[in-house]
Amino acid sequence: MTAAHTHNLFVCKSCASVWQDGKRIGESGGQKLFHQIQQLAQDWELRDKFPIQAVECMSACNRSCVVAFTAKGKLTYLFGDLAVDSSAVAVLECASQYYAKTDGLLPWSERPEPLKKGILAKIPALKQISN
Repeated sequence: MTAAHTHNLFVCKSCASVWQDGKRIGESGGQKLFHQIQQLAQDWELRDKFPIQAVECMSACNRSCVVAFTAKGKLTYLFGDLAVDSSAVAVLECASQYYAKTDGLLPWSERPEPLKKGILAKIPALKQISN
């Protein structure tokens, strides 16, 4: 593991929202998942190295709930179809795996079950351009 990477876990807080007259009603599924992940992360060994951020819509509304892992020099992953009430542990487990990988590669066979079927994107890392 290296501290040279800046890691982020993004949780879509717009996922699984109920809307009425153009306004969100109550707490969305994404907000619930975010709060569950935050609660579990209080005892997570990476809590100070892997910030968890709630973000507005990540444009995967038909595949909610959605999270993303991103880090400098690593692949970026976008996962969807996460159950609100049973995915938080798996998200942090997968985030720990991601943190430990130099390139961020998360082979299907190594991912926790809830993150095996719901992959929406695996985006290549940006390459440094030398002048």
